[in-house]
Amino acid sequence: MVELDYRIAFDLAPVGLVLSRHRLMVDCNRLVLDMFGARRDELIHQSFEVLYPSSAEFERTGQRIVASLDAEGRYADDRVMKRLHAAPGQQELFWCHVSGRALDPEDPHAAGIWTFEDLSQKRRIQSDLTPREREIAALLVEGLTSKLIGRHLGISPRTVDVYRARLMRKYEAATTPELVNRLLSR
Repeated sequence: MVELDYRIAFDLAPVGLVLSRHRLMVDCNRLVLDMFGARRDELIHQSFEVLYPSSAEFERTGQRIVASLDAEGRYADDRVMKRLHAAPGQQELFWCHVSGRALDPEDPHAAGIWTFEDLSQKRRIQSDLTPREREIAALLVEGLTSKLIGRHLGISPRTVDVYRARLMRKYEAATTPELVNRLLSR
């Protein structure tokens, strides 16, 4: 009979788990290693930045987390992440649902517990999206309006509309609901 303890629960959880301090990964479970195609030494004591398509996306996400925490310090979103080991010269990007909690809502990045769920079986990435298009696509899927997306990202609703129009052209969608449907089905 297997002895159950918190370490076994952490390691074998059915969702990726990461413990963090100041945006550095202090510990992670096996599922995170598998999901990101990484070895333990490639993630532990490393910045979450290694899991993002670009430094700019890492920075913007950090700002968005601070601005969007609820009173208990919780946050969740769908975002594009990258696997560490892709073909030479390539980035393997995938949609990932991230949720978690800052242990001190007054200092959101001091310490946190984060879950990661690979959405690549449900959502495909169109490779020619810019980082901003990926952010806006993720927020459109969540059902946010241009005004709310603009507030969330610190840009004007008009700018959001310009990006939405680009996404509609790329996905050949005539309406926003059709765009969201196509974003979810690829």
